Amino acid sequence: MNLLFDHPVLNGSIQVPGDKSISHRSIMFGAIADGTTTVEGFLLGEDCLSTINCFRKLGVDIKLDEDRVTINSKGAAKWVEPAELLDTGNSGTTTRLMLGLLAGTSFHSVIAGDDSIARRPMKRIVEPLRLMGADIRGRQNGHFTPLAVQGTPLSAINYTLPVASAQVKSAILLAALHAKGTTVIEEPVATRDHTEIMLRQFGAEISRNANTIEIQGGQSLSAHHVKVPGDISSAAFLIGAALVTSGSEITLENVGTNPTRTGILDVIAQMGADFTVHEKETEGEPAADLVVRSSRLQGIEIGGALIPRLIDEIPIIALIATQCHGTTVIKDAEELRVKETDRITAVVNELAKLGADITATEDGMIINGPTPLSGAELKTYGDHRLGMMAAVASLAAAGTVSIDDPECIAVSYPGFMDHIEHLIG
Repeated sequence: MNLLFDHPVLNGSIQVPGDKSISHRSIMFGAIADGTTTVEGFLLGEDCLSTINCFRKLGVDIKLDEDRVTINSKGAAKWVEPAELLDTGNSGTTTRLMLGLLAGTSFHSVIAGDDSIARRPMKRIVEPLRLMGADIRGRQNGHFTPLAVQGTPLSAINYTLPVASAQVKSAILLAALHAKGTTVIEEPVATRDHTEIMLRQFGAEISRNANTIEIQGGQSLSAHHVKVPGDISSAAFLIGAALVTSGSEITLENVGTNPTRTGILDVIAQMGADFTVHEKETEGEPAADLVVRSSRLQGIEIGGALIPRLIDEIPIIALIATQCHGTTVIKDAEELRVKETDRITAVVNELAKLGADITATEDGMIINGPTPLSGAELKTYGDHRLGMMAAVASLAAAGTVSIDDPECIAVSYPGFMDHIEHLIG
């Protein structure tokens, strides 16, 4: 795809697609629960469709009508042994959370995804599940997919997460539902809490005291209606587009504003961005309309407890930083090296092609700005976040930006380029 824009200005309103994390979990919880669960605003991205396909192979009746989903289930005890491989595609969330769900079943299953998933570490999930009694085997002692899971009775554990990870926490919580006793999880810092919110929505009892979470095993869930807000991680790329294009003002409607996910808003506020948050009345997950205007931005330092709240947005933050006045330092982001690709290396390499003054560090990057960007041929590495970053970069660059695999964006934001074109008018 070749993109060439001549001083574009973005104006108008957009409803970004449904939150990916919440969409995944809505299918999982609907499959665990007894009854008919309905989901409104479901993300029709490839990752979330992989989750639906996996549960259909477990015998769960799931009907999809545009962005509305109906899940008819008699509970996890009625799932059937899959005759085929559970293919999670490019979805790390599906792979890791399903390990927690499958560990306590009464049957055998095998789970695997694409080449990217085959490279992503599963040890951080497998080790605590094995402490609960899970029988999980696979490459390099079960540390990489494909993974074979022989369902077995589980026991509760007390576990301190070695790294802040909502996926690890969620996998343990889902396994704990079917474990004997009370599971206790200690987080080093608070991570996204969509799993805890949805557990309560579906009728489970779960408690939190500071960074300690407790859940009693043996609980049953009841069907519920889930309304999925817009994904703030997707919205972040349009936020970035508005900030770096002079004269722009856009409204992003009904975006999820869960405090564990709004690090991007904290960052742009510190940079001096001109934006407004109009909160909406919601049940469950909070949401708001965001109005974002092009701004003169200042470089800042980003690290510590803020990182888990914006880990998926760092590619667009790095691009925004190229247009900030002064130096932006991103640190404590080692987790980026085990995403869909090594995002530290990839982001630095691709932005440097555009002319950015950017240097990789072991746990992040250093960006000096503002720097004029020029056209270049950019790689996505099959990573949807890098694909969107490249597309937004084309708005700020003088010259043609070529993107090698724009189709990968559909993993989380189908229709992204259509929305860009709509805002440009």
